[in-house]
Amino acid sequence: MYTDFFKNFNDQTEKQLEPYIKFNKLVTKNVEVVTELQLNAMKTYSEMGLTQMKAASEIKDATSLVTFNSQQLTVLSKLSQQMVDDSNKLQSIAKEFKDDVEKLTSENLKTVNPA
Repeated sequence: MYTDFFKNFNDQTEKQLEPYIKFNKLVTKNVEVVTELQLNAMKTYSEMGLTQMKAASEIKDATSLVTFNSQQLTVLSKLSQQMVDDSNKLQSIAKEFKDDVEKLTSENLKTVNPA
């Protein structure tokens, strides 16, 4: 008797918590992907900055200064493109997360209000 009661209670609890578990897994996956994107971006930007600091430290005369300054446009263009790429990746991640949450919500509504 008690065994059936606890089994039913367990089954009902699992069924009620299932949407929360799915949502938590979805959020965890999203945080993991965004964190990886941020770490990669930080690494790339740090490497660019360090490269520029090294190049600036190599300036010894007017000729090397002119060379350094002429390279800055290329570096800024590369930095700008990297930022655009990272922004596009972040938008893609956000859209995917929104779509997944909408899908999860519609699935949960179907279980609550069967057609």
